[in-house]
Formats: sequence, structure tokens, C-alpha cells
Amino acid sequence: MRNPKLTAICTGAILLLVVGARAQNLFVSEEGGSVLAITPNGTQSTFASVSTPSIIQLAFNGAGDLFVADEGSHSISEFAPSGVESTFASVSLSPVFGMAFNTSGDLFVGADYNILEFTPGGTESTFASEVYPTGDMAFNSAGDLFVASESGITEITPAGVQSFFSNGLGAPVGLAFNSTGDLFVADAGSGNIYEYTPGGVRSTFASGLDRPDGLAFNSAGDLFEADAGSGNIYEFSPDGTRSTFASGLNFPSGLAFQPTPEPSSLWLVLLGGGVWFGLRARNKTFANP
Repeated sequence: MRNPKLTAICTGAILLLVVGARAQNLFVSEEGGSVLAITPNGTQSTFASVSTPSIIQLAFNGAGDLFVADEGSHSISEFAPSGVESTFASVSLSPVFGMAFNTSGDLFVGADYNILEFTPGGTESTFASEVYPTGDMAFNSAGDLFVASESGITEITPAGVQSFFSNGLGAPVGLAFNSTGDLFVADAGSGNIYEYTPGGVRSTFASGLDRPDGLAFNSAGDLFEADAGSGNIYEFSPDGTRSTFASGLNFPSGLAFQPTPEPSSLWLVLLGGGVWFGLRARNKTFANP
């Protein structure tokens, strides 16, 4: 026999977990040197600014710290969730392009014709050479690094072995993987977003865009695209339906979502308490029919 009290308490606690886990802010870099934070309901605020009005790359580590690469100053800054800034590294090579974290927490940076690797402590080494990065980078679930480069999309294994994943693109910039392992590529040259299966089969996901740039998926599986030419951020549902998430930005480029928050200890206590009280109430119901 279902107990209404058990159902209500457990449902409320689970809803708290779901709502908390899906509350992600989108961070966007603008050409003028600003990094904006946009809430899920579209409210914009300035999270950070850099001194040089240059292209800015964004990436989050697993702890929720935002890393900002400034092409003008050749530096990488680290921002705690509270907004406190510190200098993570200075990059001797230029220009600075995409950034991506692997599962070990190492930061990979496209700089000049190389891919640099930084440990969490900031120690720098060269991971790959003669790659010619021109845009974003992204890791697939196997740990292979995909790089938007002059010649298309370059794939690099964890051992550093390079191969061409795709050629024939106009100007690949944004890269992002969805949860099923398909790679999405924003091609500024054609104004399209292409979708690649893990086997390399290409299809057109969206077209008619104005200088598409950065790509990022939220935890619900929707794809967000920085449309540099129009100044808009577009949101695409998994079936390709497009809507405008934000507008009026100054040549938006880099996109990054905060990592999905883990359930807090308070929510876990609420959930556990809800289940305990519900089971207790159920037992009383069976004991006293």
C-alpha cells in the first residue's frame, strides 16, 4: 500500500536534487575583453574583464574554477567560483587558442603551432607539435584530444599520436561533444554546425549562422552556440530546434558551462531524512491498520 507521506517527502527531496544539479550558468567571452555570466533564465552580468581587448578562451576544471586565456597578454588566469582571480600560467608562445581539461585535471592549451599541457600545479610541457590550432579543443570519452586546426579537425591520442579526423572545412572554430560521443563543429567559413559520429560520418546539424564560434552543451543536452556576427547566443534542442538565448553581445566567442554541481550534503540529508521518515510512517501504517 502506497503511503502518501512517503511519496510527498521523497518526491520533494528528489526535486531539490534535480533542480540544484541543473542550475548551470553559461560563461561567454566578448571581443572587448569581458567575460559574462548568464543565468539559465538569461540574466547577464560581467564576471571578469581583461586589460587587453583580445580574443579570450574559457574552460572549467572539475572543481568549478574558470580558466581564462588572454591572447593579448599570453596569460592564463584562474577564477574561483567566488570570482577571486589568480595567475595560473604565462604562455611564452602566441597566439593562444583553445583550452580543454582531461579527466586527470591537466589543462591543454593551443599556442602557436603547439599543444601545451599544464599540470594542476602549473608545470608546463609540450604535448604535441605542428598541429596549427585555430580554434577550440575537446576531449572525447576515450581521452583523445580533438583540435580545430588549419587543415580541419586533428585527433591526438593520449600518447600524442596525431591523425586527421576530418578535412574539407572552411574555418572550423568551435568544438563540443554530446553525451553520446558525437562531435559538433562550428564552421565559420560555411556558417554551419556539423555533427560527426564517432566513426567520422558527417551531417549538417544547423545552417545559416553568422560566423558561428564557440560551442557548449548544458547538462540537459542542449547545444549553445556563440554567433559572433549577429551578437547572439543560440540554443539548439537535440532535434535541432533553434531559439535565441541571449542577444546584444559584442562578438561573442568562447563558451563554457559551469560543471554540474554535485548534490550538497544538505540535500543528501534531506533525501535520507525523507526516506527514513517515510519508511517509519509506512511501518506504523502496517502495524496499525
